[in-house]
Amino acid sequence: MGTASDISELDPIYQGAGLRIGIVMSRFNKDICEGLLSACELELARLGVANENVLLVDVPGALEHPLALQKMAQSGKFDALVAIGAVVRGDTYHFEVVSNESSRGILDVQLETGVPIANAILTVDTEEQAHVRMAEKGRDAARVAIEMANLLKRL
Repeated sequence: MGTASDISELDPIYQGAGLRIGIVMSRFNKDICEGLLSACELELARLGVANENVLLVDVPGALEHPLALQKMAQSGKFDALVAIGAVVRGDTYHFEVVSNESSRGILDVQLETGVPIANAILTVDTEEQAHVRMAEKGRDAARVAIEMANLLKRL
């Protein structure tokens, strides 16, 4: 039997040069979404993704993300996609429906198309929570998209 040191491992690669990234952003809760987008775009650029290799598409809200992402994934034009949005809890069950169904739809698109999607749709109780999380989540989405695009190229 081999030891753990005999196991091959693919370490994450955060090199974005040459990668084509599509971003779908909600217009609902626009100030939060723009904060997420700003952090994501800065991190994509820092990791080497050229501005001309990024396409931003906006949709009304989180439930419209899966369809736009599916069309982009099927186009063959993108190495990875990013979903940016914010769902803030209200007084009704609608929060759970939107949160759960948008996440499920995004996961389905990834599995059906093989194109990785970084899900940066915040689901929070208050706008304040979203403002606290948006910079870190935006940066994280850029890193996830780049890491997964590079991983899938190597598998």
